[in-house]
Amino acid sequence: MAAPPPAAAATGPHSVFVYGTLMAEEVVRVLLGRAPPSSPALLPGHRRFSLRGRVYPAILPAPGYAVSGKVFMGLTNRELHVFDMFEDEEYVKKTVEDTLEKSLAYAYIWGNEGDPDLYGEWDYEEWRKVHLKDYLEMTQEFMDEIGQF
Repeated sequence: MAAPPPAAAATGPHSVFVYGTLMAEEVVRVLLGRAPPSSPALLPGHRRFSLRGRVYPAILPAPGYAVSGKVFMGLTNRELHVFDMFEDEEYVKKTVEDTLEKSLAYAYIWGNEGDPDLYGEWDYEEWRKVHLKDYLEMTQEFMDEIGQF
């Protein structure tokens, strides 16, 4: 279950730390119809992993590591809900602190720390080259399925 949001952010606007496929603004535009303002971000105490059989990554708490990404700011309740639906059920939404901006944001953390499918380091640039086109098609199919709500 997701950690409760900071009291001031319970009704939005929301900030979300992204570290994988959602760093591609093309993907976010398909999901939200826009690319919200963003800034580079660093999440300390976490490590990004590849997942066997999947094209997207996972992060887990890991002392001595840090995950680079970005924070999307100003998300509405509806946009946050779209992100919640898009993220796999194996993720847990938690509130984290970005050390570059010193701000709180949500992040989707992998729920199974002992998952045998976690391995190595996920490479964003490689993902863009190899998987972005198909991923955009899958994302559009997802949006077509959920429709407007």
